[in-house]
Amino acid sequence: MSQWSQRTSTVFGITLVLFVFGLLMFIEYHSYRTTHDLQERITFKVDLAPEITDSTAVMLRDEIAEYGYVKKVDYISKEEAAEIFAEELGEDFVGFLGYNPLYPTLMVNFKSGLVPEKEQDLINQFTRTVSELPMVTGVAYQENVVNELNDIFYKIGWLLIVFIVLLLFVCVMLISNTIKIAIYTSQETIQTMRLVGATNAFISRPFLWRSIWLGFLGGLFADILMAISVYTFSSQFSLQIFATQHTMAYGIMAISLPVVGIIISYFSTYFSVRRYLRRR
Repeated sequence: MSQWSQRTSTVFGITLVLFVFGLLMFIEYHSYRTTHDLQERITFKVDLAPEITDSTAVMLRDEIAEYGYVKKVDYISKEEAAEIFAEELGEDFVGFLGYNPLYPTLMVNFKSGLVPEKEQDLINQFTRTVSELPMVTGVAYQENVVNELNDIFYKIGWLLIVFIVLLLFVCVMLISNTIKIAIYTSQETIQTMRLVGATNAFISRPFLWRSIWLGFLGGLFADILMAISVYTFSSQFSLQIFATQHTMAYGIMAISLPVVGIIISYFSTYFSVRRYLRRR
C-alpha cells in the first residue's frame, strides 16, 4: 500500500468517525435544549385562599418572583379564572351557579437549564416553602411530566455517551492499525536512521507531525459533511435550527471536531510508534 493510499484511508476513516461524533453532539445539544425548554412550560399552580385581597396576592407574587430559580409568576384573580373557564366551557357557569367557586391562583414557571437532580430538589423546596406562606392553600403541578422529562434526559444522555465512547475507540483502533502499516513499510528507513545514531524522538517526529495533519484534515472534512447534512435536513423539514441563539454552540462543535481529530490521531500515533521502537 502506497503512502498516499494509507493517508487517504486514514483521513477517510477519521472523517467518518468524527462526522458521526459530530452528529451525536448535534443531537445531544438539541435534545438538551428541547428538554430544558420544556422545563419552562411546566406550570406550578399555587392556590390562594378565597378571601385573599388583590394587594396581598400581588405581594405574594412579588415575593415568589424573587426566588432565583423562578422565571415568572402570573396572578389570576377569581374573576379572571371564571372568565377563562367560561370561555373554555362555552357558557356562564357563574350565573348558573349563583356564585364563583374558583380560587385565585399564582401560576409559577421555573427557569430552564436545571439538571434533573437539582430540579427535583428545587421543586420539593419550592412546594414546601410556598405551602407555608400565609393565604396559600396548596401547590399543584404535573409531577408525571417532570418525571418523564427527567427519564428522557437520563436515557438520551447515557445512550449518546456510550455511542461516543465506542466511536472514539473505533477511531483509535483505526488510526493505530494504519500507523502500524505505515511503520511496517518504513522499517528499512527506521533501521537506517538508527544506524546513523537517530534517537527515538527524532524517528517519531515525522509520524507525529503527519498524524496532526491527518487528524486536522479529518476534522475539517467532518465539519464540511456536518454543515451539508444539517443544512439539507433543515431545508427538507423546514426546521429553525440555524437561529442566532445556536451560533456559539455550533461554533464550538465545528472547532471541537478538528481538535478531537488531532488529539486522537496524535496519541494513537505516539503510542504505536513508541511501542514499535521499544521492541526494536
